[in-house]
Amino acid sequence: MTPIEKQIQMKIEEVGTPLRDWDIQINFGIKTGFNEAFIIDTATRDRLIQEDSRSAEVIRPILRGRDIQRYESNFSGLWLINTHNGIKGKGIPPIDVNNYPAIKSHLDKYYPSLAKRADKGDTPYNLRNCVYTEDFSKQKIVWKRIGSILRFSYDESGTYSLDSTCFATGTGIKYLVAVLNSKMGKYLLKDSPRTGVGDLLISVQALEPIRIPIPDADQQDKIVNLLDEILNLCELNKDYSRQEEKLDELIYSLYGLIESEKEYVTWYVLSSGL
Repeated sequence: MTPIEKQIQMKIEEVGTPLRDWDIQINFGIKTGFNEAFIIDTATRDRLIQEDSRSAEVIRPILRGRDIQRYESNFSGLWLINTHNGIKGKGIPPIDVNNYPAIKSHLDKYYPSLAKRADKGDTPYNLRNCVYTEDFSKQKIVWKRIGSILRFSYDESGTYSLDSTCFATGTGIKYLVAVLNSKMGKYLLKDSPRTGVGDLLISVQALEPIRIPIPDADQQDKIVNLLDEILNLCELNKDYSRQEEKLDELIYSLYGLIESEKEYVTWYVLSSGL
C-alpha cells in the first residue's frame, strides 16, 4: 500500500461505518430452478392474462443482471411467474396453481423439468422458499452480482430480480445508491473478490465490510436531492454529468479527502475501468 493509499484508508476507517452495522438487509435475487418455465416475455404474459384474468395476480416484472445500469435499470419486458411457496412465519400460504388454470397449463408443458429441479417448493409448481419475498416490493438497491463494471440501480417499482443480482433494502437506500455509484464508492469496492477471469463478485461478503459514513440530515438531503435530479435526467435520457460531479465532491467531503487524495481516487477508478 502506497503512502497516499494509507492516508485514504485511515480516513475511510475513521469516519466510515461498515455496511454490516447499517439497518439494511442484503439478499440474492430470485432463483427459480428453471427459468425457461418461470420467466416469460410480454406476449406470453398478455396471453396468460387474456386466457384467465387472475393470472395477473402472480405475474411480476423481473430484471436480469444485464438489465442493471448505474442509477436505474432497463426493463427488458420479462416477467416472473411468482408461484411463491408462502411465508410460513407470517401465515402466508403457498400459491395453489390450481387457482390459476392458464398458469398451470403453461407450467405443465415443463412439468418433467420442474419436478426434478432442486429449487422447488411444496409442489413442482412452486418456487423455493424465500422468506424475504416481500422485500422486492420495498425501496431497494439492485446490482449485478458478477461483472467487470460496478453499477447500482435504484428501484421503488416493486420489480423482482433474478439470482444474477443482489439487492438491499432498509434505511438510507437513496443515499447508499449515490455513494455506491460514486467514484469513492467504486474505490471502496476495488478489493472485492474476483472470478477466475477477473470479474468482480459483489455479493453480501463484498458489501458488508465496506465503510460508508452515516450522514447528518443536511448531508443526506443534499446527496439525495442530487440523486433525484440524476434519476429524473435518466428518465428523460439526458446528460447528468454535472450533477454527478457535484455528487462525487459531496461524497469525497464525507471522508474528508484533500485534493491530492481525490485526484488519486479518481485516477484509480478511471484507470481500473470500474
